[in-house]
Amino acid sequence: MGHHGNSGGRPPDVKKKETWVVFAMIGMISLPAAITLHTVQISALIDVANRNPSPHGYTVSLLLFIVPISVIGIWFLPQDHVRISKTAFWLTILILFPVGALLDFFFARYFLRFPDPMATLRIPAPALGGSVPVEEYIFYFTGFLAVLLLYIWLDEYWLAAYNIPADSAERSTFVRLLRFHPESLAAAILLIAFALYYKKFLSDERDGFPGYFIFLTLTALLPSAALFPAARSFINWRAFSLTAFNILLTSLLWEATLAIPYGWWNYQPREMVGINVLAWGHLPFEAVLVWLSVTYATVIVYEVVKRWQASGKKAKLAFFGSDAG
Repeated sequence: MGHHGNSGGRPPDVKKKETWVVFAMIGMISLPAAITLHTVQISALIDVANRNPSPHGYTVSLLLFIVPISVIGIWFLPQDHVRISKTAFWLTILILFPVGALLDFFFARYFLRFPDPMATLRIPAPALGGSVPVEEYIFYFTGFLAVLLLYIWLDEYWLAAYNIPADSAERSTFVRLLRFHPESLAAAILLIAFALYYKKFLSDERDGFPGYFIFLTLTALLPSAALFPAARSFINWRAFSLTAFNILLTSLLWEATLAIPYGWWNYQPREMVGINVLAWGHLPFEAVLVWLSVTYATVIVYEVVKRWQASGKKAKLAFFGSDAG
């Protein structure tokens, strides 16, 4: 490793506090932004039915992920002499990319719609009940790559003073990695209950089911419920916060400024909770939540896989402990 951090020496209560500081940072920005956006009463959308306002716009916009991947992977990491575990990296992608592919293949017809096919290459990719633009699968694959590479670069170089080195004995010393985190499960239950209640009694679109929100909640909090205790002390929370803000900014540029107004993609109201940002073309708040969920799940899975790789233990022993049979 080119840089050895010192976070391993901080007491557990400090590490726990860092977790909540990150969520407080997100809240102090998102809350006043949400209140301000709620003042907008008129939405402006572009009619794409008989026009071609952004030829291949969705296709070209994939550069928003591809360029950072190329810059970090080909330039920053080698130049900064950052050595990463390729096994841990690709295992994390192998675990998480299927979640995005699953969303597209099984649920795209319920959650999404694509009003302007001219914004894509018009190459259909398989999906249950029809097809989706091939850009959709590239979107999720490059998205997970961008999130993970950005976090790794920040963790191992830019904010390396706050990481725990990969060769630290602390990483490889554990009984088992799978440990129940009841707070994550409780949060998932409360969020799903809120979504169901809001959809049924408060939403302007009360028909349907808030399936997209529930999918995102489970995607983020089920891994957390099983892996968070093993990951929390090893996550570089400063690197995580900067990664989350970067990805969230990119997402908002993509969704609110381009995709929704120009019809690259949109959402099925029946499958949303019903909390929409009118100023951003009725953008459902699930669109904001998706990349926060992706970043959270990606970092947790990566840090746990790194601990497993550092231990040299077989998967069954590492995740379930010596009593796994």
